[in-house]
Amino acid sequence: MRDTAQPIYLADYQPPAFLVEQVDLTFRLAPRTTRVISRIRFAPNPAAMPGQPLRLDGEDLRLISVSIDGVAQDVTPDATGLTLDAADLPDGPFTWQAEVEIAPESNTALDGLYMSNGMYCTQCEAEGFRKITFYPDRPDVMAPFRVRIESDLPVLLSNGNPAGAGKGWAEWNDPHPKPSYLFALVAGDLVATKDRFTTMDGREVALNIWVRKGDEGKTAYAMDALKRSMLWDEQVYSRAYDLDIFNIVAVDDFNMGAMENKGLNIFNSRYVLASSATATDSDFAAIERIIAHEYFHNWTGNRITCRDWFQLSLKEGLTVFRDQQFMGDMRSHAVKRIEDVLTLRARQFREDAGPLAHPVRPESYVEINNFYTATVYEKGAELIRMLRLLVGEDRYAAALDLYFARHDGQACTIEDWIAVFAEAAGRDLSQFKRWYEQAGTPQVTLVEDWADQTLTLTLRQHTSPTPGQPLKEPLLVPVAIGLVGPDGAELLPTQVLELDSPEQVFTFADLPARPVVSALRGFSAPVVLEHAQSSHERATLLGHDTDAFARFEAGRNLASDILHAMVLEGARPGPEYLEAMRLALTDDTLDPAFRALVLRLPGEDELAQSLHAAGHTPDPDAIHAARKRALHILADAMAGDLSAVIDAMATPGPYSPDARDAGRRALRLAAAALLAHADGGAKARTIFAQADNMTEQFGAWTALLASGDGAEEGAQFHRQWQDDRLVMDKWFAAQVMFANPAHAPEIAAELTRHPAFDWTNPNRFRSVIGVLGAHPAGFHRKDGAGYALVADWLIRLDGANPQAAARISTVFETWARYDETRQGLMRAELTRVLEHPALSRDMGEMVGRMLG
Repeated sequence: MRDTAQPIYLADYQPPAFLVEQVDLTFRLAPRTTRVISRIRFAPNPAAMPGQPLRLDGEDLRLISVSIDGVAQDVTPDATGLTLDAADLPDGPFTWQAEVEIAPESNTALDGLYMSNGMYCTQCEAEGFRKITFYPDRPDVMAPFRVRIESDLPVLLSNGNPAGAGKGWAEWNDPHPKPSYLFALVAGDLVATKDRFTTMDGREVALNIWVRKGDEGKTAYAMDALKRSMLWDEQVYSRAYDLDIFNIVAVDDFNMGAMENKGLNIFNSRYVLASSATATDSDFAAIERIIAHEYFHNWTGNRITCRDWFQLSLKEGLTVFRDQQFMGDMRSHAVKRIEDVLTLRARQFREDAGPLAHPVRPESYVEINNFYTATVYEKGAELIRMLRLLVGEDRYAAALDLYFARHDGQACTIEDWIAVFAEAAGRDLSQFKRWYEQAGTPQVTLVEDWADQTLTLTLRQHTSPTPGQPLKEPLLVPVAIGLVGPDGAELLPTQVLELDSPEQVFTFADLPARPVVSALRGFSAPVVLEHAQSSHERATLLGHDTDAFARFEAGRNLASDILHAMVLEGARPGPEYLEAMRLALTDDTLDPAFRALVLRLPGEDELAQSLHAAGHTPDPDAIHAARKRALHILADAMAGDLSAVIDAMATPGPYSPDARDAGRRALRLAAAALLAHADGGAKARTIFAQADNMTEQFGAWTALLASGDGAEEGAQFHRQWQDDRLVMDKWFAAQVMFANPAHAPEIAAELTRHPAFDWTNPNRFRSVIGVLGAHPAGFHRKDGAGYALVADWLIRLDGANPQAAARISTVFETWARYDETRQGLMRAELTRVLEHPALSRDMGEMVGRMLG
């Protein structure tokens, strides 16, 4: 690990010594010897202490020349940049010019300027710009950029509006001040899908989605999603686009999902390219969401950015919440909310419960790339949702209007954000701010007492210690409550109880009968709710609750209780649960997408997490066996109903990715996957044979794989799709995800020897090694083969792409929850990774934190 890997602390923040008034860049592109000429107008920052040096970040740059106001300078960079003493600089504004050389072709880290299949592209968030030229690479230094690109490639793109072009060159001008992390450049042999959008203030915007030749037929849905996102942001947030052109580029080699660079969004190809033949309904939904997310960043991230990287959730949490709102409006708020909570629990609750726990606003980091986490994004979005619930929709809208008016063009902090809410709502939110400062998932305990037609609810909150935070202060927790009568009628509509102390008591008097308490409706706070209820009460809520999330949660809790008993005691599902599931399956008044979610049992990692929280040491083999047995019992008990639902949910006519048809396919495939455990896969095999879209073809094949079959269909799938890189990612991933745990490491190892396995491509690497880490019983096979295989590949990938390797290393974060044998094996592999002599700063920080 680098000797320079020292922590950076929020408490040490200092404003930049110099601001930037203008940036002019010239790129002379060549694969091994790209020249970058920077001309930067600096001015002393009146908010900084006088006499401070000018620090310019720079890594992996070959410095050719430097001048200040036209006078050549003799400067010597260090390993991470260069420093100019204030005494050697002019008293007022001055122009810095530097020429450097970089090698995009050899940049396998996909950070800075790199090449992907002959195309030049950039990724500068968080600190990639320093690999392009010397610059104060921090988000609170904002400036307008002018860019000239020189190359014989036909398409030359950068941020902002086009400012001129000719044979072998193009110029771009971005008039909006931006930090360097939002800089973007793309050059390649690309084709565009073109459209136009007229903003609410009359601006005519040219829209382009740029792809490799041959992919242009897969961009229509992305373009439609973009136009709907632009219209939605105008209608809901009154935010209009502010340039004359908006470009999206699809890139095959990309570490993340997409990047919101001003006017030039760069996307992982999987979140742009889609057709009914090659993309599933889930793919279409992901494209819709991520297109919206990156577009929404134009205001919540670009126009208003974060002062420093500790404030990352200021842009990401807010923008995730906005994309969740958008997707709810486009599809189903109820289904979307359930899906978001399942994602939060699977990723963020797991993070909060282990050695990688950190606050939504961390207090320190070694490598900022390691803090693009579920806590910053998904939990950050939950904090926005809670604020909206606490102040109400009207005051939320007023707070956002105030935020945009007050802070447009600024780099802000969480304090700025809380202040606009406190002002708009007229209430003190200092206690709520603790949500940003404290790590860990709070546990809320609800205890009922019934006497004299009065229900008394006692609510208690507790947050366990997390690394670096042994003591926790009480949070302001909104707990949405409803009361359901024993006959299923709603006795009390939703009320929000504000829990702001370690313990509070709430009473509900003059009730006609003892109600069933529907607690944490809408998942009103990101907490673990401990609420003892009988199977009968949960079945009542599953059948009658008017809140869709609470209804789903009741069924989920029923299933979890049963699966816990099956793991620990060898029990089996009782008739009440089986009947409740049958009723949910066959209730045609319910959204098919909702019924599909109810039919899905808790996953193996979710069960391991809940068993561990209950004080048990989870056994991955026992969990896998119990869950499989539960699937067989359910399938046998509901076989006739499942078969009928499969037939009823067939969707005739041309394929459409809209919410209605996608929901019907989701229920049909969920039923087929369950029935495959009882009918030998007959229905799934028929769906596979008759499928005219990827959703049903892939869904039917994975249903067969999950039931222990599907080899013949897998071979057919490979023959059909071996030339489509994104579909082949699915082929690789499915075989690992649904592998028999006894053979999962060997299957993954065999796939890494497949000719199409390109370990330098992040999507392909994740589809095998990342998926093995997400296969609980396979990864945690007791001989440690899964651990060793993943560690081997992490060491290899770390040498080429530290960001991607560090993110996948989190598959080890739950090591402490398991038995001593598995703990020892995982610690040994993590120690082996940590002791690798060429370990990156990214990986060193992650493994060091996991080992404590």
